[in-house]
Amino acid sequence: MIWKCTDKNIEYGDRPLIMGIVNVTPDSFSDGGDHFSPESAIECALKLVEDGADILDFGAQSTRPGYTEKISPLEELDRLEPVISKVRAQTDVPISIDTYFPVVALNTLEWGANIINDVSGVVTKEMAKVVKNNQAGWIIMHNGAGGVDEVNKFFVDSAQQCDALGIDRAQICFDMGIGFGKDRLQDLALISRVSDYKVEGYPLLLGTSRKRVIGKYGGESVAKNRDYGNIAADTAGVLGGVDIIRLHNVKAEKQGIDMAYAIKKMQSKE
Repeated sequence: MIWKCTDKNIEYGDRPLIMGIVNVTPDSFSDGGDHFSPESAIECALKLVEDGADILDFGAQSTRPGYTEKISPLEELDRLEPVISKVRAQTDVPISIDTYFPVVALNTLEWGANIINDVSGVVTKEMAKVVKNNQAGWIIMHNGAGGVDEVNKFFVDSAQQCDALGIDRAQICFDMGIGFGKDRLQDLALISRVSDYKVEGYPLLLGTSRKRVIGKYGGESVAKNRDYGNIAADTAGVLGGVDIIRLHNVKAEKQGIDMAYAIKKMQSKE
């Protein structure tokens, strides 16, 4: 199957694709400040590609739980501008931008990005126009509390809204929104029942990397130290049929994802 993202036709449906995270922020919950300078962000991105990332996801605004000091679209652009075009010039890997601002989406697509990773939880006409006009990939995330019925209804409703707005279904990807408006038990339920959230004809993204659900059930309070627990969540995702896994530590977690994929393939032969 193909996910259409500007000039990139991303194949999915077999081995899960790995989306490597680059936080161009001073205050991310996981690695805030580590890659805030353009030089460090570029270096991080290229290292993620070297380690096996299939997609790069750049974010310039922290979306950590409880964070209220939002920055403006202009500030997001100021952080991203020195990074995106230079990374684009050095790798052909698809680039995703984590933003809910249409103006940020528009500018970064012009700089060479291919995907908009929108955590707003709302299908807006403004963002839809940017996505449609640029034939970009659009990750639409469920933002809020909910279980199987609520999340599936959101996916179906969002798909219908996109159809009504004239967006090609092949441009859309859905994300369950682990950690966004949900308590830890709801997060765990989402991870454990990934296969129940598949919407036919659309790729599904799982993003648990270093989040509080891993800390709670893995017994680790420091976000950077949650990669081992993440491999277990990744494995559940692979066995449940997710198409894209978003994570920080590509080198370590790719090994776990590849092993889980091998197990799944063997199970399908039995």
